[in-house]
Amino acid sequence: MYDVVIIGAGVSGSASARELSRYKVNACVIEKTEDVCSGTSKANSGIVHAGFDAPEGSLMAKLNVEGNLMMEELSKELDFPFKKNGSLVICLSEEDMPKLKELYDRGIRNGVKELKILNKEEVLELEPNITDDVYAALYAPTGGIVCPFGLNIALAENANTNGIEFRFNTEAQDIEKIDGGFIIKTNQGDIKTKYIVNAAGVYADKFHNMVSQNKINITARKGEYCLLDKTAGNHVSRTIFALPGKMGKGVLVSPTAHGNLIVGPTSTDIDDKEGVNTTREGLDTVIGKSSMNVKNIPMRQVITSFSGLRAHEDNHEFIIKELEDAKGFIDCAGIESPGLTSSPAIGKMVADILKEKLNLEENPNFVGTRKGILDPNTLSLEERNQLIKEQPAYGNIICRCEMITEGEIIDAIRRPLGAKSLDGVKRRTRAGMGRCQAGFCSPKTMEILERELSISMFDITKAGGESNMVLGLVKDSI
Repeated sequence: MYDVVIIGAGVSGSASARELSRYKVNACVIEKTEDVCSGTSKANSGIVHAGFDAPEGSLMAKLNVEGNLMMEELSKELDFPFKKNGSLVICLSEEDMPKLKELYDRGIRNGVKELKILNKEEVLELEPNITDDVYAALYAPTGGIVCPFGLNIALAENANTNGIEFRFNTEAQDIEKIDGGFIIKTNQGDIKTKYIVNAAGVYADKFHNMVSQNKINITARKGEYCLLDKTAGNHVSRTIFALPGKMGKGVLVSPTAHGNLIVGPTSTDIDDKEGVNTTREGLDTVIGKSSMNVKNIPMRQVITSFSGLRAHEDNHEFIIKELEDAKGFIDCAGIESPGLTSSPAIGKMVADILKEKLNLEENPNFVGTRKGILDPNTLSLEERNQLIKEQPAYGNIICRCEMITEGEIIDAIRRPLGAKSLDGVKRRTRAGMGRCQAGFCSPKTMEILERELSISMFDITKAGGESNMVLGLVKDSI
């Protein structure tokens, strides 16, 4: 019997696992897909929110600010991309100034530091591509951008290195209460555990409602995005938010941690919790509203579009607690925006609950640091030549758009919780994320996966499950 089983290997589950690995504990993370970061955590804005938006006094506000303060140090410890680039909330008219002031006052009460209200001239000095119609803006220097894949994978890898087990392709189907704990019935057999952490994203209500009489409801809230090429990455240097006003809420425009420009999202409640398709209507909305606050966005530089689902709980609040009527079951539910920002603090809160409940002792072998995949572009020419001399795979470029080498892909596959699919490689190395969107590098990446995993080309998938890349041979169809 495990001490703890965490359902879900997204950013909340992985953060909880990493914090839990600080203690002597027999714990496991189960994930229904073939990899970490395969649900809500993989498709979002990558924004580290300052903390002025969440309602004062809410758990959401508290963990937002705490997570923001933890992110920079965490990025150094676990070696993932993060930049404190600041954010601006754009006000377009004098009549909307009370709303902007309300955001400022809420941010101050929430504990956000360095907030300022800027006039038109100050805004345009910071960001020349802001619309000429700007009246004022709320400036939050503590806002940032992060690689959501990098954060999630780093947390999971570090948790695994420190003794937390991960079981993939393991879908929780039912939960039965027993003396001293639970039985989780999965497609891979029954799992017994003393405690459960419910970090199942849009499905967290399903598992909560299996064990509690006090039901919750989580709606899948779809957000659609456009991602622009790195040639557009400098169009703005800060994250630009719209102030809700007479023209609607608008969409954000922001650089990404890797130098692209992202525009979005929409906000549409849907019934299908797997409904991550983009729509013509949604993308038209993104394109149309993006120009409200930022002028001359080079939309011809869009290289892909995508959508993600936010786990919207009816009361718009994080639920992180042990259930009164189901002792041993700990919710980590309703983790929508600012969930990515809050994740380090969420993980600590969950681990603190379990530490007290299980009377856990510190893990004397805990290693709090992790080194990410080596980026040869960060090396000097001399260092890079020496690396290639010692490991020739680093001299073989596989993805020309992002200049990703065979050495990086091999590392992505071999490291803890390594990549097993094209998307797994993509999230760890960015091979396939460039302008051609994997059009040229996929065959070479597949050859490396085939060799490194000792599997058939027919078994290689895009993202696990039945997403096989090769279904037959051309000569067999002639």
